[in-house]
Amino acid sequence: MDPRRHHSWLHPHLGTTTLHSPAPEAYLAALSHVARTLDKDPAWRRWWQASGIPHCELGIVAANPLDHPRPSADIRKIKSKLRANFTCAAPASTARPAALLPLAIHEVTGMFEVIREAIALPPLPPVPPLPALPDHMTDLEVTHRTLPPDQGPLEPQGYLTLTQIQEFFTDDPTR
Repeated sequence: MDPRRHHSWLHPHLGTTTLHSPAPEAYLAALSHVARTLDKDPAWRRWWQASGIPHCELGIVAANPLDHPRPSADIRKIKSKLRANFTCAAPASTARPAALLPLAIHEVTGMFEVIREAIALPPLPPVPPLPALPDHMTDLEVTHRTLPPDQGPLEPQGYLTLTQIQEFFTDDPTR
């Protein structure tokens, strides 16, 4: 295999439940940048190869911090891929994506720590240096959905249920 050719093992899918705010878009751009960097890193590639699973679909849904009191996660192996969907609170800040990189690194490595524990992988490799991130990413594809209305008088939902996180990206034809 030509070492200059890169075959992706990590396929990030991005979504948000906050429809009219620049904060989730900037944060999703930072999260995407971190995921793309890990995908290209030889140490992370070797680490993932230990799973014996060719592909990891990492679904990340950034929710409004006020709508996100509880994180949700769903990890399952489907054929030759691991599908891992997570929710996270989008920061309230409207900072540029580059300013959100430290938080995005923490978030993505935290997700991989959960995956690592779920499928018994060795410890995570270090995060490689990240290349510069443009202030505006033009190729960012984001799935937008609103939270369903409250499900009754006992408690406002305020989070995605396991079924909702499993189905969040189902209308995405690339999955």
